Amino acid sequence: MSNLQAGLVGFVGATIVWALYYLMQRSGIAKRARDADTAGEKVLEEARSKAESIRREAEVEGKGELLQARSKLEKETRDQRRELSDLERKLTGQEVELEKKQARVDARVKEVDRRDNTVRENQKSVEVSEAELEGRLNAAREALESAAGMTRDEAKRALVEEMASEARLEAGRRVRQIEEEAKADADRRAKKVVAVAIERLAGEWVAERTISIVHLPSDDMKGRLIGREGRNIRAIEAATGVDLIIDDTPETVVVSCHNPVRREIAKISVDKLIADGRIHPGRIEDVVRKSEKEVEETVREAGQKALFEVGVHGVHQEIIKLLGMLRYRYSYGQNVLAHSIEAAFICGVMASELGLNAKQARRAALLHDIGKSLTHEVEGSHALIGADIARKYGESAKICNAIAAHHEEVKAETMLAPLVDAADALSGARPGARREVLESYVQRLEDLEKISNSFKGVEKSFAVQAGREIRIFVDPGRVNDDESALLAREVARRVEDEMTYPGQIRVTVIRETRASDLAR
Repeated sequence: MSNLQAGLVGFVGATIVWALYYLMQRSGIAKRARDADTAGEKVLEEARSKAESIRREAEVEGKGELLQARSKLEKETRDQRRELSDLERKLTGQEVELEKKQARVDARVKEVDRRDNTVRENQKSVEVSEAELEGRLNAAREALESAAGMTRDEAKRALVEEMASEARLEAGRRVRQIEEEAKADADRRAKKVVAVAIERLAGEWVAERTISIVHLPSDDMKGRLIGREGRNIRAIEAATGVDLIIDDTPETVVVSCHNPVRREIAKISVDKLIADGRIHPGRIEDVVRKSEKEVEETVREAGQKALFEVGVHGVHQEIIKLLGMLRYRYSYGQNVLAHSIEAAFICGVMASELGLNAKQARRAALLHDIGKSLTHEVEGSHALIGADIARKYGESAKICNAIAAHHEEVKAETMLAPLVDAADALSGARPGARREVLESYVQRLEDLEKISNSFKGVEKSFAVQAGREIRIFVDPGRVNDDESALLAREVARRVEDEMTYPGQIRVTVIRETRASDLAR
């Protein structure tokens, strides 16, 4: 067999085989398709049965919910109808009540109208009565004026004067009451401050010295002090600037000078010359120079001691020197340095009681009179001079103002100034602190009595207690108790305005009534 035949046989065989295979596959597919159709119909039938059961269940549930909703709606409808019925009943009741109120209001309106008519009628009647009363008053007024002999205006003036007098008496009573209350409180406070100041203060007092006395071992020393043709005494006076008085007083030489520092230098120099025994112009000049240094050191020690005693620190050396110079100065018999120390303690105590800076108050009071150290060399008031010195050497503005204002020559800018002023017055005006010139003392008493006697109703007056109290006796028929209080106040104000005096003056008005008869 040839190759071609063999190929055809192979191809035919392969075709037959494939055809057989295809037929076998197709018959299997058809079978599976039939099986699938059968299964699908079963599934579809099951789905339909399930859908039908679900639909029936849904219808049952829907009917149940519908029944519930209908029942709820019917219940709500019944509730609303019930509420509407209740509201309708309430409205009906309120309407009835409103009708009753309206009836009452109408009745009240009628009553008001009736009363209004009555008031109008009464008003007309009152107007008629007022007219009649006015006529009667005018007639009575004319009759009263005729009987009293005074016109209406005159009666008004008399009434006004009487009311003014009563008001004055009432004012006097009020003033007396207020003054008594204020005095009680002021006396209590003042006594406390003064008592505290007194118990804390112990001062030493010296008398005023216008000259210095030098005691000699014998009268022969007078000749040696005078020297040949008076050359020694002239040398002493030229070197010290003092007057050396050598008179008939036994064993005594008087050193006189207005400057207490120069007087002290001269006294020490004369004491040294007498002790040494060598008295000639050259020796005199050498001794005077040494005495000046000694006095300068004494002055500085006195100033430092005063600062230490008062408790003040940080003061310039020049101020310490000027403060020490006050040791040799006197004011009306009172040593100025001792006065300054005392014023410092008083001022500090008062500042403590008032809650102020006590240390600053003591400083200002201690330095308030340093201007007196230079009053012989510088023109002007010692208060202003002292303020300039304090300002120059670095003291604060408060201290300077307190020094300048302690005699009211400048305006006080702080509470420190009136405290220093008060402390200065307390120290200088207390009994025994100073001596007054007799003429000025007598004149002050006369002025007090003259001012008191110038007031209406005063019978007599007496200045007592060394001019610190004026007692006024008044006519009890012209001055009553309330007017006495006013009189005391007016006299005190006038004394303050017209007189200058240390401390304070008490004004006492005495009103007394005496009755007497004779037994026969």
